[in-house]
Amino acid sequence: MSNSRVRAQAKGAERVSGERDSAVGEQPPAKPKKAAKGPTGEASDSRLAASGKQPTESAKRPAGAKPSAGATPESRLTMVRRARRINRELAEVYPYAHPELDFRNPFELLVATVLSAQTTDLRVNQTTPALFAAYPTPEDMAAAVPEELEQVIRPTGFFRAKAKSLIGLSTVLRDDFGGEVPGRLADLVKLPGVGRKTANVVLGNAFGVPGLTVDTHFGRLVRRWKLTEQQDAEKVEAEIAAIFPKSEWTMFSHRVIFHGRRICHSRKPACGACPIAHLCPSYGEGETDPEKAKKLLKYEMGGYPGQRLSPPADYPGKPAPPLGAAPDAG
Repeated sequence: MSNSRVRAQAKGAERVSGERDSAVGEQPPAKPKKAAKGPTGEASDSRLAASGKQPTESAKRPAGAKPSAGATPESRLTMVRRARRINRELAEVYPYAHPELDFRNPFELLVATVLSAQTTDLRVNQTTPALFAAYPTPEDMAAAVPEELEQVIRPTGFFRAKAKSLIGLSTVLRDDFGGEVPGRLADLVKLPGVGRKTANVVLGNAFGVPGLTVDTHFGRLVRRWKLTEQQDAEKVEAEIAAIFPKSEWTMFSHRVIFHGRRICHSRKPACGACPIAHLCPSYGEGETDPEKAKKLLKYEMGGYPGQRLSPPADYPGKPAPPLGAAPDAG
């Protein structure tokens, strides 16, 4: 066999061998694996970096921390859902929430609410037993000697102005309403010393008519929760009323006021002991250390007596002491 023929056969064998290796031994390149997802369902940081995307604001922010200044503004729908969740969780924290004024009938609640201006419910509750013993009806209070009434209610402060309001509203109840407290907002706000807040307290707790009680605690908390920016009480009432079903208005008021008195204080809120801190955009305004925050808790949350001398049966704290028996607690 000639040398040229031998070389040609060798080249043919090499070509067949190469084709066989390509068909059998070579595998197509493996598809890249999907990046693993983290506990929140977001792709890993490496995948986000490769794609040029940034982690979401909620993924970067620890629970309870304030959103950054550049965070996407909360939509109305998201705010409403958060507000209603706050209400549900407060209902679990304070299943015993109630009006913290002692009363046995609408007239006593009306009088006690008027007296509660610029003082604590505790001080009012310590004062009203003697007051209602001396003046049990609107007719009795309308006929009171101003100086004598002033001395009875003196512990509540601003006693001269309050005595004038009590005699005035009692006179109107006697003369225009047959000695009965009316069950309509329009009638209540015509009484001397009675505004929308007082009227809503009476309607919600003596007549079962839903109403929002916008006191200083209520206004402070709904602004901290970014549910409104309003300062005027009537505007606050209108905006919050649009967030919740009417059936929730009275109890939501009690829960918010309870929370404001016990945990979310004006000057130093106990953020580190707050059960709804994860829903609060103002978390961090107060004490965040859990142990230090616990020392700021008041009333039954801090192991102290409540504000009522005659609290409801399901109240977990201690009854308040009578006037003169002990200093105000909490």
